[in-house]
Amino acid sequence: MLGRTVIRLSVIMFIMAFAGVAQGQDNLQQYFSDAACKVKATADPSEKREILDKSFEKMSKALNMVQSSPLISKDDRAGIDRFKVMLQEKQDELAGQNGYERVPDAQLNAFADYVVQDMEQATQTVTISLVALLLIIIIAILIV
Repeated sequence: MLGRTVIRLSVIMFIMAFAGVAQGQDNLQQYFSDAACKVKATADPSEKREILDKSFEKMSKALNMVQSSPLISKDDRAGIDRFKVMLQEKQDELAGQNGYERVPDAQLNAFADYVVQDMEQATQTVTISLVALLLIIIIAILIV
């Protein structure tokens, strides 16, 4: 009887942890999707760039804060590093720095969509624990 209870609890905890990671990834993807919607709703290219740049900066700050937390494991730090590199590449591409060609004004909407798709793929390939993912989301929301 005790063995069955332990197995059931283990299965339930595994399912809840998996659902929590999926929810955290969805929230992270929603952050970039919201930024893309704001970009598309804006007509002025300089405002579009500012929206994208601020969203990248905000996420970078959140990643830096989470990475410095003692709650984060070495594996999470490595995953956050990979995510930060990908994010920095997007910032460089937007601004035309570090060997990237600046995104033309007429392609900012498409670039915003590209960022959303790329970050969706990144959250599937970069492994970050539930704790780290939730901390990133919470800090990104709280940063003004």
